[in-house]
Amino acid sequence: MGPTGCGKTHLVCAIANYRLSSTQPVFYIRAADLLDHLRSTFSPSSQTAYDELFEQVSNAALLILDDLNTENATAWAKQKLDQLLDHRFNIELPTVITTNVPLERLEESLRSRLADSQFCQMYVIEESPVSALKQLDGLELELLRNMTFENFDSKRLNLLPQQRQNLEQAFHIALNFAQSPQGWLVFQGGNGCGKTHLACAIANYRLQVGEPALFIVVADLLDYLRSTFSPDSKVSYDKVFEQVKKTPLLILDDFGEQSTTPWAQEKLYQLINYRYNARLPTVITTCFSLEEIEARISSRMVDPSLSLVFNITVPDYRGDINVGRDTRAPRRYLKRGRRP
Repeated sequence: MGPTGCGKTHLVCAIANYRLSSTQPVFYIRAADLLDHLRSTFSPSSQTAYDELFEQVSNAALLILDDLNTENATAWAKQKLDQLLDHRFNIELPTVITTNVPLERLEESLRSRLADSQFCQMYVIEESPVSALKQLDGLELELLRNMTFENFDSKRLNLLPQQRQNLEQAFHIALNFAQSPQGWLVFQGGNGCGKTHLACAIANYRLQVGEPALFIVVADLLDYLRSTFSPDSKVSYDKVFEQVKKTPLLILDDFGEQSTTPWAQEKLYQLINYRYNARLPTVITTCFSLEEIEARISSRMVDPSLSLVFNITVPDYRGDINVGRDTRAPRRYLKRGRRP
């Protein structure tokens, strides 16, 4: 049992292929396809009789019945599947079943057979954190996945000497953190200064050495959390939020612009506060100054016992229009009610 995409069909196909490779008989079929084949035998043009096909399936040396779901099945379909499984249960024929229907929603007759611990083994495959958060992971995007320390230009020729020194220092800070993630690392700076590249490089470095890392754009995180409240959502809010909070290394990109609503502010505070109290390694990038970030959060970011805050003062690498300008302070955004 398990959700769609958890790997259960792969496992049962592996069982079938293993048996076939050793010349042992096995019959694999999806439950819906079996019912379609049984229905087709009633056609005048069918070359196979219903009784003949049902007999072959019922007495197969090893039957693998994939994607069993009777919730929306007709009375006839439920009866056929019940007859098939009742027969194999009574004469104890090896059978493998996959389903994404929780045990409590299965038909009573099937549920009682699965509960027979002397004959049946039942395994529930939980949806892994990786698959649950796959849509959130920014490293699924090719551009971010290719941002590494090797291709980071820390010696940009268009920079002033002090700017180049600042960027090289940011590079070494990020590399040291990637080699041994401890505490928090906060990169401040304007758009295009390289802070996202360095954050991605940290995540990609950890993944290359076989260690977990989750890179998330904060706006995407909030959108995804909101989507879990939809009736169509396949994951619960609590499950996703818990996984994000507890992931071994979390990288939050572009922090600050999204905390404009009370709900968003509270979610980000809960996330930051949990990781602060648990002392979990965290990387944050932001275009905001610490004064513009909510005090409950910024006070945790500047705690010297846990966090290193570094301001990248170089201009946008995507253009030369800012070369020579004073970029020492992170970009500041005008807030409602404030004058420029």
